[in-house]
Amino acid sequence: MEQPVTTGRSGRSFGEDPETLGVLVDASLTARVTLDEHGVVTGWNAGAERLLGYSAGQLTGTRAADLLAEPIPVRGGLPTLAGLPRWNGDVALRHRDGRKLTVRILAHHRPPGADAPAWLIVSAPADRQPPAGLDDSLVSWTFTQSPCCAQAIYDTRLRLRLANADMERVTALTEEEMRGLRVSEIVDDDAGRRAERAMARVLRTGEPEYEENFLRAPGEQHEHAWSVFISALRDPEGTVQGVCLSAHDMTEQFWARKRLQLIAEAGRRIGSTLDVTHTAQELADVTVPVLADFVSVDLLAALDDAPEPPASAVPADGPLLLRRAALRSVTPGAPESVVAAGAVDSYPPGSMPFESLRTGRPALQETTDPAFTAWLGRDPARATRVREFGIHSVMAVPLAARGTTLGVAYFVRHRNQEAFRHDDLVLAGELVARAAVSIDNARRYTRERATAVTLQRSLLPRRLPRQAAVEVASRYLPAGPHAGVGGDWFDVIPLSGARVALVVGDVAGHGLVASATMGRLRTAVRTLADIDLPCDELLTHLDDLVARLNTEEERDTAPGGGVQSGGTRAAPGGSAPRSGSAETSSDVGATCLYAVYDPVTRRCCFAAAGHPVPAVVSPDGTVDLVDLPAAPPLGVSGLPYEATEVDLPEGSLLALYTNGLVETPERDLDAGVDRLREVLARPAASLDALCDTVLADLLPPRPGDDVALLIARTRALDARQVATWAVPAEPSAVAQTRKDVVEQLERWGLSDAVFVTELVVSELVTNAIRHAEPPVTLRLIHDSTLICEVSDGGSTAPHLRRARSYDEGGRGLLLVAQLTERWGTRQGATGKTIWAEQTLTPA
Repeated sequence: MEQPVTTGRSGRSFGEDPETLGVLVDASLTARVTLDEHGVVTGWNAGAERLLGYSAGQLTGTRAADLLAEPIPVRGGLPTLAGLPRWNGDVALRHRDGRKLTVRILAHHRPPGADAPAWLIVSAPADRQPPAGLDDSLVSWTFTQSPCCAQAIYDTRLRLRLANADMERVTALTEEEMRGLRVSEIVDDDAGRRAERAMARVLRTGEPEYEENFLRAPGEQHEHAWSVFISALRDPEGTVQGVCLSAHDMTEQFWARKRLQLIAEAGRRIGSTLDVTHTAQELADVTVPVLADFVSVDLLAALDDAPEPPASAVPADGPLLLRRAALRSVTPGAPESVVAAGAVDSYPPGSMPFESLRTGRPALQETTDPAFTAWLGRDPARATRVREFGIHSVMAVPLAARGTTLGVAYFVRHRNQEAFRHDDLVLAGELVARAAVSIDNARRYTRERATAVTLQRSLLPRRLPRQAAVEVASRYLPAGPHAGVGGDWFDVIPLSGARVALVVGDVAGHGLVASATMGRLRTAVRTLADIDLPCDELLTHLDDLVARLNTEEERDTAPGGGVQSGGTRAAPGGSAPRSGSAETSSDVGATCLYAVYDPVTRRCCFAAAGHPVPAVVSPDGTVDLVDLPAAPPLGVSGLPYEATEVDLPEGSLLALYTNGLVETPERDLDAGVDRLREVLARPAASLDALCDTVLADLLPPRPGDDVALLIARTRALDARQVATWAVPAEPSAVAQTRKDVVEQLERWGLSDAVFVTELVVSELVTNAIRHAEPPVTLRLIHDSTLICEVSDGGSTAPHLRRARSYDEGGRGLLLVAQLTERWGTRQGATGKTIWAEQTLTPA
């Protein structure tokens, strides 16, 4: 007779220990045989010996086919059997005593290379039968004791006949108490009535039904989400004799989905403007009533006047001052709030906001907690509101972005009787972190907008950015007494792929109008460069901007609109008027030269809009002018510009300048350019020394026009710093590509960057293979940073999006953006390139 599994004194079931498993299952009851790929017996157990009479020593090493009394009934014969992963059926075998046995076998064909014999053949004992009625008992016990779901069986009148233990727990009723009742009588709400209608449909059609509903179990405070499956129960003739209702508790999955939906909603709604108060209000609006019954967003009062937040959010002595930026409640008018919107309140040490900001961590408390009651004991007004509205659960989450603490968000529940849980605290932290970035963006924008200065040298780069493509030196000299106020500018802009953009521009005139226009154009160039526009397209967009500025100027200077003053104008590319009187022309005159140098290919792309052409000094000292097509100044023609590419040997010098350097009343433009070429040909100790020599030789003591000079010496990346792979447009190529990248990083000694780089490469290459067009190329550039570029033949640029909870994809670029310093995309002549840049930890 079968013995039940018992439990020892240790609480461990008999058979759980692998050493006792063999005793529990008695492996000799099953006939087990193993064969190699050639059908030779390699294993023979006692069960096989008992079945056919042969011992292991007699059959090991012999052909298993010799035991067959008849051929195996496989369509196609034994060759077909060899290609199957598994086969089962009856075979005729010859016993040792000569009689034929029909044996039911199950044969497993193991894959090649497995550390096990090629075939495992088993046959169950035919002479062992379970005790009478045991199978039926097991089926009954499975139903009543099933731990995976609540189940109930209803007859054709939809009256309950049976219920398992889980259903009894959910309904808080015994099977006997529910027997004979309808589901709508057991569960007296809309969920019960919907389930009964679904059961009626199952009886009528025989097709299964699926329902989702919410039900609060008796004695529990929160509702459960249930997935309800209703299926027909048929007799052997196929007649429906009842229905089975199975309910699976999906509460955790449901709330996880709701949290993801709330995060997605917050991503869409928070940060729609660059207004601090409006952004804070968006956070409160998104979270009420989904997460809390009342929410307030309080910002540090120290942010009101200070240009930067204080070093410590919590004062060393004295209370914490917070200004209420936003609030929202399920109750109209938010009567729960002790502090009105816009007002400042103080929070002493020990209070929940104070301690949350002091530790920098979110906090969750019940209003009965000792720390909370101690705070209420010192704040009678707040204690009164807690009692009046029945506030029972609160959370405080610091608002922090970019390492800066901005304030605290406060979440309260009183209408929702379920207390906040840890999952709610995590969700609130995610939402507040997103809002904090938007609030910080708005705060920074507001500060910059209020303190923006369109004058002085702050409009020009105070120091040139560090980059590996070129070594640069620059000079800027204002005209006349207007020190720091002018319309000439230069810039050095690092681009993706270790490239760099060199910019020199000239806005006609001096004074407020010229410097303000220069600031707008310089900002526009940096913005357009940041999206990696080609040289000629960038100038075309800049030309459109200047045309719009001219249109605005014309409206401002129309009759009745007045004429702006505060500066003088000159023709584009020309010198300022000598008389010193302000001209009233409303046209914005500007020229620009834009160059992009690639240290990998050693090619430089130039495009100019009415600007003097650059000079190139080769390593042997030869000075040449770049042959650029003639083009009008910005805002004049509206026609597209053209670009020119030039190969530059490593160590070449580029000289970019404004017309004020080479053109004076005493010297025309051509003579000035010839003089510049002579000076550039002279050896110099450094680029700074060369800049000083150029200015001293070409300019008079008191220049009549602004002068900007930018000199760059090109560098080239060694071929060992660049690795390129052509990736086959097949998903299987991703694994090999990752392996190649890891090997390359090891050769570069960048073991610390392997994890992030492998993930970035996998995401970008996979996206290119799945969503783009071949050819797909991967390039790694190792310099002061590590750059990963994936190029393909497609033209559609990717974008970040918030993936829904059940989406199989959509998170790759989000991971790349989070793990790298910066990323982006640029279009090429035959496709696009997606790039990501990592900062490297100094050795």
